[in-house]
Amino acid sequence: MTGLQFLWPSRLHGSPHLSTRQYARLVRGWVSSLGLEPSAYGTHSMRRTKVAQIYKKTGNLRAVQLLLGHTKMDSTVRYLGVDLEDALTLSEGIDL
Repeated sequence: MTGLQFLWPSRLHGSPHLSTRQYARLVRGWVSSLGLEPSAYGTHSMRRTKVAQIYKKTGNLRAVQLLLGHTKMDSTVRYLGVDLEDALTLSEGIDL
């Protein structure tokens, strides 16, 4: 793929990519086909879950910031709900 191609192109001629609404319908269908409750899963919650797992496993806020496309670290910290206790736990795991 080149930078100008979309992973999921639109079937409509006026749009090069799927709309967020169509993507949400696809996700709902995938979740239903797995026998899960569709109301418990959404496109945004899955995005947040992925980066939260990356943060928990690596402790690398900068990587998460880049993945989310946030320009400010404060935004990433708020998005993940990182609190002082999390920060202290991470810092205790690093010996200097």
